[in-house]
Amino acid sequence: FFFLTEVNYCHVLQESLLSSASGYSNYRGILNWCVVMLVLCNARLFLENLIKYGILVDPIQVVSLFLKDPYNWPASCLIIVSNVFIMAALYTERRLSVGTISETTGTFLYLVNLTTLLFFPSATVLTLTSITPVGGAFALCVYTVLFMKLYSYKDVNMWCREIRHTKARTLTRSHSCPSIAQSNGSAVHAHVSYPGNLTHRDIYYFVFAPTLCYELNFPRSPRIRKSFLLRRLFEMLFFIQLQIGLVQQWMVPTIQNSMKPFQDMDFSRMIERMLKLAVPNHLIWLIFFYWFFHSSMNFVAELMRFGDREFYQDWWNSETVTYFWSNWNIPVHKWCLRHFYKPLMGRGVNKWVAQTAIFLVSAFFHEYLVSVPLKMFRLWAFMGMMSQIPLAWFVGRFLRGNYGNAAVWISLIIGQPIAVLMYVHDFYVLHYVSQS
Repeated sequence: FFFLTEVNYCHVLQESLLSSASGYSNYRGILNWCVVMLVLCNARLFLENLIKYGILVDPIQVVSLFLKDPYNWPASCLIIVSNVFIMAALYTERRLSVGTISETTGTFLYLVNLTTLLFFPSATVLTLTSITPVGGAFALCVYTVLFMKLYSYKDVNMWCREIRHTKARTLTRSHSCPSIAQSNGSAVHAHVSYPGNLTHRDIYYFVFAPTLCYELNFPRSPRIRKSFLLRRLFEMLFFIQLQIGLVQQWMVPTIQNSMKPFQDMDFSRMIERMLKLAVPNHLIWLIFFYWFFHSSMNFVAELMRFGDREFYQDWWNSETVTYFWSNWNIPVHKWCLRHFYKPLMGRGVNKWVAQTAIFLVSAFFHEYLVSVPLKMFRLWAFMGMMSQIPLAWFVGRFLRGNYGNAAVWISLIIGQPIAVLMYVHDFYVLHYVSQS
């Protein structure tokens, strides 16, 4: 009897120890509880919104965001005019390739072309009253992407001329002339060497390709997969409608109700509005990320048989702010690394100075794409972008692992609603309150 009792006691004690250990190592049930609570809380908010405002979704109303007059399309005309800058870059490179003009003259022509490429559309958007803020922002996005592409086009062709002049066949990885035929594991396309790449077909392929870094021979896929293309097309159509619906139904009423607390400087109500806006704003941002970087860019890449599909990496696992900015937008990161960061480092610039310069350029373009269409410049927005530098230093220095990842998510979830509310408030005050 005592022997059996002792055995049973040891068995119970062993089970107790195992149970205690497993309770601290397996959090699946708690995570599932968090997911269920998150879904229920957001479902309540969405139901409350429907009861309070009714159905606000109106796809036809979206057209008015791009057009004021159905017979006047200034943003579209502005985008068509961008072909002038593309042709200017192509014919400048052709003259440089045959030695008709010197490198100094070519650099001056590129300086004029790229400077005009930035300031011409912004001046047009600021001058024309018929262009809407959304239409202007879309046109400026196109011009900004074109600016980065033509800058890369200039650099790569210049590197190729340096190879030809020095009679070298290869360059280092930091200054490489990408003229080696590549494939995506299937079909190898015709090899192109400088200056055989200076054609209309080549430059327009690069303009529409989902990349910002120019290559003489891009990796190509063997064929267009129709099923893959249709899936991406369906996702594009579905998620763009979902974004429009969420903005109209969820964000617009919250933003409209936030104007009075901002005017009265009621800080408690301002914080409440900001937190209420954080949920739909972040949800829409995540949907936009998937719609643009996965669905849309893969659709374009598949249609153009473009082989490089690395448009993003695991930014959601970011433990530092720097890792997030390096992995959530791979095309921009590669461009900054290739045409900005490495050239600065090659000239002996300090690493932190080079990173600060990249944040400075990024802040400029973010403010450029928002302030010009809204026809207002806000120093706080520019400084808010630059605040990523001390935030990156703090997170990288003092926070690690899950704490760093939580800090990155908090900066994304809270930072964007603050910027949205302040931009809308300033726009409302400048264009409506001051006129009334």
